[in-house]
Amino acid sequence: MSRRYGLATLWVAIGCLGVMVGTPALAGTIHTITIDGSDAIFLAGRTDLTIPAASDPWPGGMSRHWGPTPEEIQETLPPVIAVVAGDVVKVLDPASGGISFFNGFGAPLFGPDGNGVGGSNLSSYGGISGYRGPQGPLTGVFLGASIPISGAPATLDFSTGGLGKDFLALTPALGQVFYIGNGVTSGGLFQEFTAPAGATRLFLGIPDGFGFSGAPGAYDDNDGAYRIRVGVNETPTSIVPLPGAVWLGLVMLSGLAGTRVIRRRRRIE
Repeated sequence: MSRRYGLATLWVAIGCLGVMVGTPALAGTIHTITIDGSDAIFLAGRTDLTIPAASDPWPGGMSRHWGPTPEEIQETLPPVIAVVAGDVVKVLDPASGGISFFNGFGAPLFGPDGNGVGGSNLSSYGGISGYRGPQGPLTGVFLGASIPISGAPATLDFSTGGLGKDFLALTPALGQVFYIGNGVTSGGLFQEFTAPAGATRLFLGIPDGFGFSGAPGAYDDNDGAYRIRVGVNETPTSIVPLPGAVWLGLVMLSGLAGTRVIRRRRRIE
């Protein structure tokens, strides 16, 4: 058997195994992301800023507690994933972990749905819009390649009198903070968030402020974290390990072809 024929046999066999475990040949991407209580959605893309020490006030725009908090948390830039215009994003909440928004470590802890008590009405910061809706949920914002210093777009309204949180699909503008929450409708359907024209990045974080109202801030007493799964042009699911028989088959095939298998992160449907 020639080396060329052996490699072809390997890839055909791996393709067949992919069908066995339900992995498409050309799929989107899935990311497992940790969201910390300090991940300020209003700091998305702000690589031009130096975040002050937790004991110091912000020079302007963001707010902090007047005195030290038990946690003394310093705000962090929210995590980011690459996107292009037209990408469809879905989010899975594995219901593990939680964030506290109040002075003192530990409970009560809240997941991606947020506090869920009353509403939030936060103003814009730089080029990032304000946020109106449930208190402290998981939110996102699409950005292009530039730093969002100014020109914040209109604020979307996710209160019960506005869009609410039970919508099925949404295409926000660049710089518009949008509600994600647990990522599904009340009927259990994945909500779809489509990247607008010019989008190159999606940031994920928390909207916070004193009383969840007014200027963004008050992150310095937010402790805790939770993990989410984000699918880009893919439906996210929990991680399911490959069956042992499939791994054994891959090892045997790699040996027959005289090649080594490069470890990759497995796509999950």
